[in-house]
Amino acid sequence: MLSYTDSVMGSAQSKPEFITVLGDKQVGIGKEISLSCETNTEGLKVTWEKDGEKLICVQDKHIMKQDGTKCSLKILNADERDEGNYTIKLKNKLGTDSCSAMVLVELKEWRTVQWKQNAMVDSLKEFKMDNDQVRELNFLLFGPVGAGKSSVINTIKAVFEGRYCVICPVAAQSTKSNTKTYEKYSIRREGVIPLVFYDTMGVEKQESAGVRTDDIINALKGHITEDYAFNPILQILEGNPQYRMNPSLCDRIHCLVNVVRADKIALMDEEYINKMKKVREAARTMGILQVVFMTDVDLACPLIKDSLRYIYRSRKIKENMQKCSNLLGVPVNCIFPVKNYHEETDLNEDTNCLMLDALKRIIPSAQEYVVKCSTNTT
Repeated sequence: MLSYTDSVMGSAQSKPEFITVLGDKQVGIGKEISLSCETNTEGLKVTWEKDGEKLICVQDKHIMKQDGTKCSLKILNADERDEGNYTIKLKNKLGTDSCSAMVLVELKEWRTVQWKQNAMVDSLKEFKMDNDQVRELNFLLFGPVGAGKSSVINTIKAVFEGRYCVICPVAAQSTKSNTKTYEKYSIRREGVIPLVFYDTMGVEKQESAGVRTDDIINALKGHITEDYAFNPILQILEGNPQYRMNPSLCDRIHCLVNVVRADKIALMDEEYINKMKKVREAARTMGILQVVFMTDVDLACPLIKDSLRYIYRSRKIKENMQKCSNLLGVPVNCIFPVKNYHEETDLNEDTNCLMLDALKRIIPSAQEYVVKCSTNTT
């Protein structure tokens, strides 16, 4: 039988349990990461893991300590490779227990955003076309079902019009496309701003489902008129009342906006990628500006879930931008992480600023394309 002294002094082991658990950490580059917890008993076998693999202690980098019932891990001079999920596992002959914590490492900011909504709105609402042939810039949104194409348009309209309103119907994730026709949306802010966004049916995996790549290419060329009903089986052909035979520069698309979800990039099926690449190749042949709006960034990285201002300090976002570039062949500097309104009913300045920043960066290049095309036709 255990003596009273043995029980009080903790020399008798119990099944391992945590009295305190690891806490999530968020640190900057070069800082120290400190993880600690307390157990209910001594003499435990303790192991640490990072992202499911045993953590090997590196001299002058990791300091693991076990002092009675207290366990700790220090990681010195943090860098982006230290980000991940850390788990401590306890074991003795009576059982096991474990707990985990997420460590996020803020990178040095690699792209800046002007977090001043009014200044950016004022700048963009003064935008004027400097071409007599073309009165407005045409942007076409293209991407998988549920990627957020329609939500991008709703968000842009909300930013400029000062209120959120579902103008463009939105599809639920993992469903058929809610957009059936070729829809045109103009932007208003104390008058009409010369920016037009075209919404399209979503891309689906099956060859006979979703928007046809041939139809998107025809839309890029200006052959398709507004309100055309997409047919997943048959592409639009000459002779169709909504096929424009001789499109002008005003009718053509001036910027192709590929829309993908930041939290689903690694899971994109090859069928989606191949269809998007076919459209991208056609756009490149025509010299059309191509960009990517990477949506749902708040779902892709915990670091920015509470504050979008960490967007260009996030390792996860940076990695996903690079993956997106590799998959679609679009340069990283043409990829813009954004957040759409989907659950919120009130507007958020940081959400607005992120979208405005993307528009501010792509509008000059789209206008340059118009100028180039105008010069070539004169």
